[in-house]
Amino acid sequence: MKKVISLILSVMMIVSLFAGCGSPAAPETTAPAAETNAPETAAPTAAQTEAVETVVYNVAIVQQLDHASLDEIRTAIVAQLQALAEEKGVTVQIQEYNGQNDTTILNQIGAQVVDDKVDMIIPIATLAATCMVTASEGTGIPIVYAAISDPETVGLTGISNVTGTSDALNTPFIIDMMLAVQPDIKTVGLLYSNSEANSATPIAEAKAYLDEKGIAYLEKTGNTSGEVTEAASALVGRVDAVFTPTDNAVMAVEASVAEILNAAGIPHYTGADSFVAAGAFATCGVNYTELGSKTADMAMDILQGGEVPEFHVMDGGIITVNTETAAALNLDYSAFGTMANTVVEVTTGE
Repeated sequence: MKKVISLILSVMMIVSLFAGCGSPAAPETTAPAAETNAPETAAPTAAQTEAVETVVYNVAIVQQLDHASLDEIRTAIVAQLQALAEEKGVTVQIQEYNGQNDTTILNQIGAQVVDDKVDMIIPIATLAATCMVTASEGTGIPIVYAAISDPETVGLTGISNVTGTSDALNTPFIIDMMLAVQPDIKTVGLLYSNSEANSATPIAEAKAYLDEKGIAYLEKTGNTSGEVTEAASALVGRVDAVFTPTDNAVMAVEASVAEILNAAGIPHYTGADSFVAAGAFATCGVNYTELGSKTADMAMDILQGGEVPEFHVMDGGIITVNTETAAALNLDYSAFGTMANTVVEVTTGE
């Protein structure tokens, strides 16, 4: 009996052991992740994308004063900068200032734009340029000036962060234009502002060339609008023609000057086509829209890391004639066609 009981207990122990162990568990495995070439990072937000892709340049355009020539340049600079910005996928924020031909105001503007930490200053005309260079000294802010007749004489060369465009005149050529239309000229009036630095060189060139030709000249100057018109009146009855370079003080009142000289039968030869559009007879000089566009081209290149080049002298050779003035003065200007490849005819106000 004891043997039977022992056998039963042994069998029960064996069954119990098998029940406790059960089947072995399968190994835990994880399905492989789908393959991808993209890094495991969160997608950038719209704001982050814009911050990476958008480059913004802050540019100050400082115009010396209001008149047609400088207005034309400013308009061309703005248009070309915006066109280039769109082309290159950047943003140019432009602040425009006008110095009203006043050194004090221009110096205040210079201090303001430097304090604003602009990326570039584009001054238009000589006084504006010299004031901006002085105001930004030591800051390294690039300055790209426009329409400086003689950059070297006014101290705008040899400065590492300063360059721009020059509208230097071919003064002897303009005197030759006079002689082509009026071969019997005896005396030429020189009308300009003696405070305009950019008038100094062409007036000196005119005197030297007239001396060489044996032609007398009479100088009359003025710095304010009233003084300029008085100076023009003082030439009436005393000269056969009048020469004015790219003088801002005269250009500001050219409509009045042209009225005075045209009424007296005196042709006014000038340094820019804007004078002619205001009533002067003729000029041979640069196209100011082209000058403004070239200035903007230089500016954008520098903003995007290009080197600061030497200043650029614009090609002249374009004769512009006011046909209404020519008719009023009974002048035959057909000789101009043999002197230049391009003769542009305009009327007053164009």
